Amino acid sequence: MARSRRSSRPRSASATSSRRASSRYGQSRYSSYSLSSRRRLVAVCGESDPRTSLADLAFELGRGIAERGAVLICGGLTGVMEHAARGARSVGGLTIGLLPGDEPNEANEYIDIAIATSLGHGRNAVLAKTADGVVGLGGGLGTLSEIALALRNGRPTIGIRTWRFDRDARSEPDLPLADDPKEALDWLFARMANPT
Repeated sequence: MARSRRSSRPRSASATSSRRASSRYGQSRYSSYSLSSRRRLVAVCGESDPRTSLADLAFELGRGIAERGAVLICGGLTGVMEHAARGARSVGGLTIGLLPGDEPNEANEYIDIAIATSLGHGRNAVLAKTADGVVGLGGGLGTLSEIALALRNGRPTIGIRTWRFDRDARSEPDLPLADDPKEALDWLFARMANPT
């Protein structure tokens, strides 16, 4: 019977647990993961009125996000959110909906991953922290809240036909405005690739 060729010196517990931790959680397994190697999350914020006049722009915006390889994240309900998700899905894009209530089934039919937050408008903070970039399209006070939270959290944020800020000499960040989805996404993806 062959004997093991283990060293007769005892190993310290910290050295053993350190090796285990490094092999389990260490660089060999996760070192290739970085912001540049994961798919970007782009939030689309806008009015929830299902009869929105911004439907075509929202669709084009969602499609453009998916065509650039990013994941669309939104509030998951109707209006701009639904039209943007439909645009992303039309080209095989992935969509995530952060829902205000506690029922995943409230999501529109174009949402792939429905996250029921039970946070109401508090989900706006989750959206602003989660997204790599934000586009505000039209919208009311909820959209304004999402835009403000995104700017406060340092996320690249741009608007199309949305709120204009009157700064009155305040030092708050500006909200750049674009005329169309392509212009907005060109600006946004350049900022996400090279944050300043």
